[in-house]
Amino acid sequence: MEEEDYEAVLCVKPAVHVYRVPPRASNRGYRCAAEWQLDQPAWSGRLRITAKGKTAFIKLEDKTSGELFAQAPVEQFPGIAVESVTDSSRYFVLRIEDGNGRRAFIGVGFVDRGDAFDFNVALQDHFKWVKQQNELAKQAENPDQAPKLDLGFKEGQTIKLNIANMKKKEGAAGNPRPRPAGPGGLSLLPPPPGGKSSMPTLPSGEQLPSSHPTPTQLPGTPITDSLLSWPQPAAAPSAPATDVWGDFSKASG
Repeated sequence: MEEEDYEAVLCVKPAVHVYRVPPRASNRGYRCAAEWQLDQPAWSGRLRITAKGKTAFIKLEDKTSGELFAQAPVEQFPGIAVESVTDSSRYFVLRIEDGNGRRAFIGVGFVDRGDAFDFNVALQDHFKWVKQQNELAKQAENPDQAPKLDLGFKEGQTIKLNIANMKKKEGAAGNPRPRPAGPGGLSLLPPPPGGKSSMPTLPSGEQLPSSHPTPTQLPGTPITDSLLSWPQPAAAPSAPATDVWGDFSKASG
């Protein structure tokens, strides 16, 4: 089924009244309160707005059987097919057609003011959609005439970069603060929060003096001053120097 053959329902109102409208005497518009016999409607029933393609149809139907009483094709809104009166928001003048070329103007009134508002909004929304479809069709036919987005710099327009802040952020993120290294090139971990550093305890309960470093040296650890502070073993007393030539001088024969 093509889009032109599909009929959509835009709005349905269950209670409307139809009035005979006298010929308009001037171009000032229709007035219902002074010229219509509001207490004697010519017909009462329901109103239904449908859309087939870009044309909307206002249909007046019987409440029970749904038999069509009259319809008004609307190709433009606001326009001559639907006109509001000058002294009330609940009444409109419709130009109905019978399909054989005959036309007539009738008055339509809504019982509730909210129904009249919905009637107006349904027609407005439909013709907003029609306008969008027409614009899209024009763009499809002439794509070169569509407005293009200009992203170039205008004359005298400049752009400013804050390089100082960028360097500051880059230095803070890429250069973490080094931790001090302990003896032997090993990194020292900070003490736990709230804790105190303590010396290792010997099995007898005694502690190593704080001035003595750890006697064990890890493989590959360079010798530092702390390792050289250990007492070195005393050198063995050297033997008295002897004159080997003297022994030969005392030898007999």
